Amino acid sequence: MWEWLASRILRNRVAILIALGFITLFMGWMARQVQPSYKHGGLLPKNDSAYIEYQRFLEQFSEDGNVIVLGVKDQRLYQPEFFKAWWEMGNDLKRIDGVDSVFSEAHLFELVRDDEEKRFRLKRVMGSPPVSQAEMDSVLSKVRSLPFYDGLLFNKSTKASLMMVFVDAKIFDTEERLRVLSELEERVERFASGGIQVHYSGLPFIRVKATQLLQAELPMFLGLAVGVTALLLLIFFRSWRTMLFCMLVVLTSVIWAFGTMAILDLKLNILTSVVPPLLIVIGVPNCVFLINKYHHEYVRHGNQMRALKRVISRVGTAAFMTNATTAMGFGTFMVTYSDMLREFGLIAALNIMLLYVLALLLIPILFSFMDPPKQRHTSHLERRWLDLAVEWIVRTVQRKRPYIYAIMLAVLAVGLFGVTWLRNESRIVDDLPEDSPVLTDLRFFESNFKGVMPLEFMIDAKDRGKAMRSSTLRRIEKLGDTLQTYPEFSRPISIVEAVKFTKQAFYSGRPERYQLIDNSGPDQFIMPYVQNLGDKQNMAKAFIDSTRRITRLTVQMADVGTIRMDGIMDRLQPQVDGLFPKEDYKVTMTGTSMVFLRGTRYMVGNLIISLGIAIVVIGLIMALIFSSVRMVMVSLVPNIVPLVTTAGIMGYLDIPIKPSTILVFSIAFGIAVDNAIHFLAKYRLELKLYGRDQQRAVEFALRESSVGIIYTAVVLFCGFIMFSLSQFGGIKAMGVLISITLAVAIFTNLLVLPSLLLSFEKELVSSSFEEPIIPILEDDEEDEAEDVDATGADRPVSDRSEP
Repeated sequence: MWEWLASRILRNRVAILIALGFITLFMGWMARQVQPSYKHGGLLPKNDSAYIEYQRFLEQFSEDGNVIVLGVKDQRLYQPEFFKAWWEMGNDLKRIDGVDSVFSEAHLFELVRDDEEKRFRLKRVMGSPPVSQAEMDSVLSKVRSLPFYDGLLFNKSTKASLMMVFVDAKIFDTEERLRVLSELEERVERFASGGIQVHYSGLPFIRVKATQLLQAELPMFLGLAVGVTALLLLIFFRSWRTMLFCMLVVLTSVIWAFGTMAILDLKLNILTSVVPPLLIVIGVPNCVFLINKYHHEYVRHGNQMRALKRVISRVGTAAFMTNATTAMGFGTFMVTYSDMLREFGLIAALNIMLLYVLALLLIPILFSFMDPPKQRHTSHLERRWLDLAVEWIVRTVQRKRPYIYAIMLAVLAVGLFGVTWLRNESRIVDDLPEDSPVLTDLRFFESNFKGVMPLEFMIDAKDRGKAMRSSTLRRIEKLGDTLQTYPEFSRPISIVEAVKFTKQAFYSGRPERYQLIDNSGPDQFIMPYVQNLGDKQNMAKAFIDSTRRITRLTVQMADVGTIRMDGIMDRLQPQVDGLFPKEDYKVTMTGTSMVFLRGTRYMVGNLIISLGIAIVVIGLIMALIFSSVRMVMVSLVPNIVPLVTTAGIMGYLDIPIKPSTILVFSIAFGIAVDNAIHFLAKYRLELKLYGRDQQRAVEFALRESSVGIIYTAVVLFCGFIMFSLSQFGGIKAMGVLISITLAVAIFTNLLVLPSLLLSFEKELVSSSFEEPIIPILEDDEEDEAEDVDATGADRPVSDRSEP
């Protein structure tokens, strides 16, 4: 079949080029429609209980993370001119399309008792800004007499003040959020130009900044990937033409990747954005593999078209299987329930296989239009340093196998010990750089207001009107008191605080009256006013539903990480259950913090499963290739050792297991096992040529496959290590950890795997190994036999087949 396919490709090369050109133009046109993802989440499946409860909360009380917070810590704020500027800035922000409301010390409301209608009315604390310090002190005294806002908008002990900017959650799921944030920053910077530093935070702000950073890095990594791989190609082949053809292949694959994203209606997120540079890094080894084969064939017989035909017919199956195993490493993410991971796995796996098709078509066709290669083009096949490296590998495998095993076992033992130090921890802002202003400002809010990450308690009293009963309010108050014993939580806000506010208002704003209502005594006269709360006033609607059955309690918390969060939840859950008997109440802990905690735990579990699936599926693929379970087991061992080594390094360096680091293992395994396939395919062929002479088969397989493995390893290592320049922790970890894994895999596949074949030669070789279900390089047998004389003499050491 491959001989027939090779003939058809070369005979129809012009038509194929035209077709590929039109497809690329179409993909490029579609690529213009690819947009960044502005939505957050996607970690939990839609049938997960935490996701269902969060959606129920949103239906009841709307978005929990739709506040941008602005903080200052400067006593000059309470001078009339600065306070006026703060007040004017808030008013300006309210005029931005996309901002719903603004609250700060300059924009507060108090409740005023209306005895005629038996209700409370909202009244601004400050109708106009103070013009003198005396007026300023009066306003400040009034603000400080309202305990409802203490810890929410100001911190008496640290002298920090906060402005809450409520934004339209729907707009912040679209590109319009960039406009809103730009206008907001412009107005805030105008205020800050007066000399008072303003800190920004809040989930909407953090998400926009992370997306902007991501968009800024994509062109940089595309440029780096092209530059690094182009330089390596020039070093390897010393040919501008060869380098340009390879770049054409991988850049075409990048256009196709963006095009497939648009066709599948997928958006750019932190994972899918790394697919284009990944394709460049993974695609160049494909080109190296094909060009080396072309040059080797041409040097052997001097016939250009015959050499190009054999590039397709001899390499097609092997390249297909190696690309399939790489794609499988990514494709296993599609079995998870995370939308983000499934999209990443789909786009990466699909485009790796499309890249294989492009390389198999374009490399032979493009070179067919060129003059035959000159001696300087094929001189890379004979390099002194490469000959010395290959000779050292062969001698080491033949003579020093005990040392190889000792080193492997030592590395494995050290890695396994490091694995015991691994910890599973993630943070909401994990991927942002440590010196990011976003993190600096977040620390400001964590030290002054306990954080900005919302945690919600949704309390279902199970009976209409029960949430407003005194017994329920007392339980909620006790829950609030319990939460305040945790240093990670801010002061809680609930319907209890609203009721206390009403009592203070009923007693003419006296701060000592900020307490729950006693149904007996004078407080009984407040009840008609309280009953009217929520009829037409948004204040109560923010805390309780229309049936007065379901209410909420909200706290803000620091981004403490999943380990500490797990401990907090384990301690808190029994306390909540003790306050709210399950037969009478249903209390659900939800909000962005809980969804992230559950989502991260869920994703890490899924990624571990996907790694197991990757190992099993790739093992099955290799079983089809080699038809020997024992051979598959031996070939998997050298590729699992690098995974253990990398996990051990993570333990020693205190790099936690989290979604962005656990996905490294499936990707690296899928790439690393390609080397084993290349080597074993050549080994099987040599075994047939030399009549089961294990020593000679291993030696020639090493000589002929080491060059390509070393070349591709250098390209992959340099390509992945460039991701360490990313400001995102997850992308940086991916680059460094995959590079480490591939570096160790070179040692195991070039030294450990051949050593195992020699040490267990009798146990491993069987007739089924020599007669595979899927043949690879089988057609090379006749050609290779030409290089073995009738007496069985060895081929010249310098004559190499494809890598």
